Amino acid sequence: MSDVPVLVNTAVAIIATVVLIVRFRVNPVISLVLGSLYLGLTTKLGLDKTVQTITKGFGDIMAEVGLLIAFGVLMGAILQEMGTIEQLVHRLIRLFGPKRLPYSMSLTIGTLLQSIYLDVLLVISAPLARSASQRIGPLGTPRMAVAMAIGLECGIVLVVPGVGALALAALLHVPLGTMLLWGVLLIIPTILISVALMTFLFRKGFWNAATDETAETHRADVEADADADARTEQQVTAGRHASARATATATSTGSDAPTPTATATLDKTADGEDQDADEPRAEAGAPHLLLSFAPLLLALLMIATGAVADAADLHNRVLTFLADPVVALLAGLIGTVVIGRIRMGQKRVEDAIARGFKDSGQILILTAVGGSLAAVVAAGGLGDILRGYFGAHSFAPLLLVWAIAAVLHIAIGSVTISAITAAGILAPLAPSLGIDPVLIALAAGTGSLFAVHVTSNTFWLLQSLMGQTTRGTLKTCTVGVSLASVVGIILLQPISLLFF
Repeated sequence: MSDVPVLVNTAVAIIATVVLIVRFRVNPVISLVLGSLYLGLTTKLGLDKTVQTITKGFGDIMAEVGLLIAFGVLMGAILQEMGTIEQLVHRLIRLFGPKRLPYSMSLTIGTLLQSIYLDVLLVISAPLARSASQRIGPLGTPRMAVAMAIGLECGIVLVVPGVGALALAALLHVPLGTMLLWGVLLIIPTILISVALMTFLFRKGFWNAATDETAETHRADVEADADADARTEQQVTAGRHASARATATATSTGSDAPTPTATATLDKTADGEDQDADEPRAEAGAPHLLLSFAPLLLALLMIATGAVADAADLHNRVLTFLADPVVALLAGLIGTVVIGRIRMGQKRVEDAIARGFKDSGQILILTAVGGSLAAVVAAGGLGDILRGYFGAHSFAPLLLVWAIAAVLHIAIGSVTISAITAAGILAPLAPSLGIDPVLIALAAGTGSLFAVHVTSNTFWLLQSLMGQTTRGTLKTCTVGVSLASVVGIILLQPISLLFF
């Protein structure tokens, strides 16, 4: 079969899949299977091998990441039930203060909380972020909203165990330890730079509270600013009165020791941050925050240790076994279950696991169907054709990967689906590009972040939960995450030099 029919039929299959998802609201799983069937039947696979290739691709991906996704989602469900996220946010506020909260919260969401199903994580953390936004200042709402959007979306596709990162690693045959290490190396500066740039834009007038926030949110922000001013004035007045009383007392007694009133005032403001008396406390009997996250952190450390050992050419059978992602995440799940049962009892842990299984079902099938498409694309001959056009000496191959994923995301509107689809198309092309597959995975991941818009469920959740108008959400979610996408691919260029 000549090149033109294969290219045309591949384009038709992808466009038809996008139209089914966007225009006719057909479930993405069904749409991807139909696209795979069409592509197989119109290429050299034909009637004999199309279904066989689809099922083999499905099974191969399930064998590689099925257990990993299930274990990760179950850990997240138990952490959610324990109220660990609320504890974490309050701890971040105490450690870093409200002013740095957008950075600390975005980094935490992007790097540590990816085992929690995205919609669940957003619903849990958004009310806390919205409450905290009133303590930051007049730009609290957009700063916290953009931090949430960037952390959530970047974490899905760049950091293990995010479902997008797992799927990209599986489709491109990237060891999970390698994906974890390089993903963390990329996501940290991407989040910090992107949040800082968006904060700069907001301060330069990019945000208009009157039109970008709902009336209720705008009114709450104004009241919060007035309360903050009033509290500051009260503290200044109280400090002056206390100082005057202390001076008077010292004069009359000959002592320079502060009075109890002055001491109380100094204690209240010693940390340099305004403390709310009604700040929620951790639930009584809750385990220490580090203990709650210890099993997940241990699992990630085990996986990372395996990657470091491979890079150092150290081979040990016991280490290889323990660093296997399935073993590591299973150990993390068991540890989380034990802590959950001690903390909440068996019944609540079982309920959390049941919800985790429900959440993981569609993720597992969608990821595996992405493997089916990748298998059909590879077997249909597209990879051989593309190798003739692109190679290691192609201009900016990583930018090419980023652009393909970005175009797919603009069309489909789902970060995970576009990342999986892009990886499926690019997997056969990886050898001809002459670059490490982890770079292709990260480039596809950053590209799939471009232009999160109204077809994304995350967009509407952020709008409603953070009290934004559609116009405001276009700024914090669409512009903010798109900026992170561009920053990510720019930062990936110097990182890629380390592989040569």
